[in-house]
Amino acid sequence: MIVSTRGRYALRVMVDLAENHDKDRIPLKEIAERQNISQKYIETIMTMLSKNGFVDAVQGKGGGYRLNRLPEKYKVGDILRLTEGTLAPVACLEKGAAPCERKKVCKTLPVWKKLDELVENYLDSVTLADIIR
Repeated sequence: MIVSTRGRYALRVMVDLAENHDKDRIPLKEIAERQNISQKYIETIMTMLSKNGFVDAVQGKGGGYRLNRLPEKYKVGDILRLTEGTLAPVACLEKGAAPCERKKVCKTLPVWKKLDELVENYLDSVTLADIIR
């Protein structure tokens, strides 16, 4: 599994919001400057995060973004699944994947299943609060 730029940046943005969760809404420009990510790229990430209920967004003067939950309520796994679509190490383990014709004879499937389980469990055990500590 390779986490895309979008996934890495989304996690950085969420960590930034977690570090500043005691403040009011944070303008996109401030996040972009602190994270050294273009505003245009962050806009697409924030739209995704906002539409999926991860952040609250207010447009216009005095607007910006903020977490709508405490940092300990956000799992890294949830953020990455949103941005990546899947965390599966191989295509046959992706949600909704067509059944593999080799499933019954595949000697490596147990390896991929265990890796998938380890990755999912680990990423679901880490919260934004854990990262900012």
